[in-house]
Amino acid sequence: MVGTVEELGASPRTCALIRDQFETNYFGPINLIKAAIPSMRRRGRGHIILLTGITYEIAPFNIKLTIVQPNMEINVLANQITAAPQLPEYAPENNAAPLFRDIVGGMLNRLKVVTPTTVDGAIYERRGSTSAMVRTEVVSLYAQLSEPMKKRLLGETIHALTAIGGHDNPPARHIVGHEAVSLVKEKLKMVSEELEDFVEVSYAVDLDSENASPPQRMPDEI
Repeated sequence: MVGTVEELGASPRTCALIRDQFETNYFGPINLIKAAIPSMRRRGRGHIILLTGITYEIAPFNIKLTIVQPNMEINVLANQITAAPQLPEYAPENNAAPLFRDIVGGMLNRLKVVTPTTVDGAIYERRGSTSAMVRTEVVSLYAQLSEPMKKRLLGETIHALTAIGGHDNPPARHIVGHEAVSLVKEKLKMVSEELEDFVEVSYAVDLDSENASPPQRMPDEI
């Protein structure tokens, strides 16, 4: 689903699409895990690889769980793309922040065409472009991938899954691709910097600790 929180909650149709996505992307894997864990627990070993996490709950049974974080091309181009209608407040002329809608549109720009597009039940073909993501109706489409690109994405996915299979101590999170690694490093850097900026506030909650610092008075506090 493509759209901001406001856009995805703007109508009963977009709210229903979000619920459908949770049924598929969250409850779907949870149901698969529930079906697989009993046999793994009986064997005393197992390794689940998917895009969710209950690592600490199953660790005592020697069942490993790895969250795979593939690159954005696999996440986006290998699945149906559905975009909610864009609100005027989030149009480029009113909001300079980079939006996921723009990133997906940029990917489509690099493709020659997309497969027939569904807009509220109507089927038509259009060129892959950012405009496919900016409409007044809900729009769904699949990217038309060339055979070499399909093979590359499939090969990357298979390698990502098999590269960690069989390890005695597989990673809890498996980062796949240069782009994903760069994003994670940037995120870790930002979190580390923010932690240092607010470390005194973080320590302030440890009232019984010798290292606790007194809470800082906020500027607007009376």
